Amino acid sequence: MEDPHPVQIIRIGADGKGLDLDIEALAKICLNDKCRDKPLCVLSIAGDFRKGKSFMLNFFLRYLSHREKHNTDDNWMGDKDQPLEGFSWRGGAQQETTGIVMWSEPFIIKNDKGQEMSVLLMDTQGAFDSEHTIGQSATVFALSTMTSSIQIFNIMHNLQEDNLQVLGIFTEYGRLALKASNEKPFQELVFLIRDWSYPYDYEYGSKGGQGLLDKRLTIEEGKALEFQRVRRHINSCFERISCFLLPHPGLKVATNQRFDGRLADMEPDFVSLLDKFVPSVLGPNVLTEKRIGGCKVTGLSLIEYFKVYAETFKGETIPEPKSILEATAEANNLAAVAAAKNFYMSTMEEVCGGKKPYLNPRILDQKHDQVINEAIDMFKSTHKMGGSEYSQAYQEKLHKELLISYDHFVNQNKSKNMFNIWGTPLVLLCFWFIGFTLSRIFDLVGISPLASLFYWESTIAFITILAYLGLKFTGNAPETVVAIDKVTETLWVQAMEVLVRTVGSYGVNLAT
Repeated sequence: MEDPHPVQIIRIGADGKGLDLDIEALAKICLNDKCRDKPLCVLSIAGDFRKGKSFMLNFFLRYLSHREKHNTDDNWMGDKDQPLEGFSWRGGAQQETTGIVMWSEPFIIKNDKGQEMSVLLMDTQGAFDSEHTIGQSATVFALSTMTSSIQIFNIMHNLQEDNLQVLGIFTEYGRLALKASNEKPFQELVFLIRDWSYPYDYEYGSKGGQGLLDKRLTIEEGKALEFQRVRRHINSCFERISCFLLPHPGLKVATNQRFDGRLADMEPDFVSLLDKFVPSVLGPNVLTEKRIGGCKVTGLSLIEYFKVYAETFKGETIPEPKSILEATAEANNLAAVAAAKNFYMSTMEEVCGGKKPYLNPRILDQKHDQVINEAIDMFKSTHKMGGSEYSQAYQEKLHKELLISYDHFVNQNKSKNMFNIWGTPLVLLCFWFIGFTLSRIFDLVGISPLASLFYWESTIAFITILAYLGLKFTGNAPETVVAIDKVTETLWVQAMEVLVRTVGSYGVNLAT
């Protein structure tokens, strides 16, 4: 089993245009038992390139690893001489992360009430580098914002007007895409201000960060309409917005080419504040659950959103908001289809799965009718974007897929039937033996008509055995082989039902 590691799930297209999704890599993460059907918290970090996003994300990784293993925040930062590992990071001027990278292993965090949530970590490429266009940066930022429940906006030195303008541009796509819901489209935004140099104005930490945030997001009368619009837009996008101020980590970090992330090389104030910041975002009782269009997102449904968003952003230009809205509605309905199908499959697996004994076909039919109706009702009751008419096509898609799945369960159930274990030749041989024996008995007692009837029955059974084996061996006329299988099975089932009824009736009469 390979160790947990960063996995590239979104790449900039090979031609430098659009986005390419590695669906297999994403599915391997999202369909993990720790993630597939559980409520989901997705933390993403975004911002300018070469500003320490991956470096910071590794402390979230260290915290989650410690929390999952020990169920406590005590000493989560570990040994001060332990190198920082996880997502790829390094000092220098060259960009380290491109596209979107996700940690391969989800984390299960349990709150004080015993409720579990699965946590995923995402790293995004930096914006405004020399290798990618503004459009590419915007699409990566928009995609990470639409699929995360906690978006950390990593900023250096100060929260300035251009940061708000950039945020406004990047989130506009996601806001318009998700406007069909009555809820705010995104859950949590955290401004992380690095190398804050004005602690005399606003102290380090969350308190000073909140003061700075209140100042920067205040809508002041008399200001230009564009300034007011950006602030209203940001406030309308997120359910919760916070800010945290971090000091400079120290000269050993900034100037040492061999710096490997050891706490011992960082300034004590930076380490102390980092110790408070990370749990304030990912602590078990403050985790933010991901929702899209008012629906809770699981690992299973997150795949559908990534698939349609990546396809929508695949072109050379940034798609129109209407296209993203349609993509979101599509993903929303596909997620509902996946959840309903998952319910049907898991329920039927408990009824007649591979480890279950053979089930009477009539009982299987009845159970299928019950479960498929429950799955369809589940789809109908799920809040979906696009309206009932739009969802009708997806309901029909679900119904067709469930019928196909039912065929799988029927065939699986048949394979457990003793009839299929004996096979058609042995059943026909049984018919031959019974017919031949009865014909001899009736011939001996002088009942010629019945003797003749059973003689011909045994002869037909024997000839059918020879024909069946010949066709089976040569591979000719497969439709004839299938027809013999079906007729033989039908005769066998009817014969067994007659036998059971006869024995049952005899038993009742004997008891009476």
